[in-house]
Amino acid sequence: MKTILVLYYSRHGATKDLAKLIARGVEQVEGVEAVLRTVPEVSPVSEATKSRVPDSGAPYVSLQELVDADGLIMGSPTRFGTMASPLKYFLEQTSAAWVSGSLVGKPAAVFTSTSSLHGGQEATLLSMMVPLLHHGMLVSGIPYTSSDLMTTETGGTPYGASHVAGIQNDQSVSDHEHRLCIALGKRIANLAVKLSA
Repeated sequence: MKTILVLYYSRHGATKDLAKLIARGVEQVEGVEAVLRTVPEVSPVSEATKSRVPDSGAPYVSLQELVDADGLIMGSPTRFGTMASPLKYFLEQTSAAWVSGSLVGKPAAVFTSTSSLHGGQEATLLSMMVPLLHHGMLVSGIPYTSSDLMTTETGGTPYGASHVAGIQNDQSVSDHEHRLCIALGKRIANLAVKLSA
């Protein structure tokens, strides 16, 4: 069984919703399982500590889970056109995986959620790809054979799945966004299977 790590940070739940849809897409590919994981908040108080187990939702990711996965799909809300600090903080702890080359050649993709239509989705997705490229991962987006890319009026880019949550975070995932999440999950799962053959 191949595993795809669907790793995300979500403050208000929109990115988490995308992660769940992407995981469903992963599991539509025979012989592939999605592993949903998140990261803890980063505290502005240096003495603050967080429980090793979250109160609800997906468990926190371990570095070993990242290394053991056959592929990675990583998501974050946008923070001024880049990923949120908790996800970046986790990535900054992956030096041992970089030194050993344990992520080289594995497929990867990214996804995001923003409050507004032009809220930095593509900049966030591109910035999230940079550390994955440094790790030697094979970064993939969504090809235009997914026709929703041509018709979406909400989220969805060739750089990765995305969602426009609205300023009050009250916009549910649109049909286009939903299908593009499924497509992204299936794409990375299929690539993991092909690369291992």
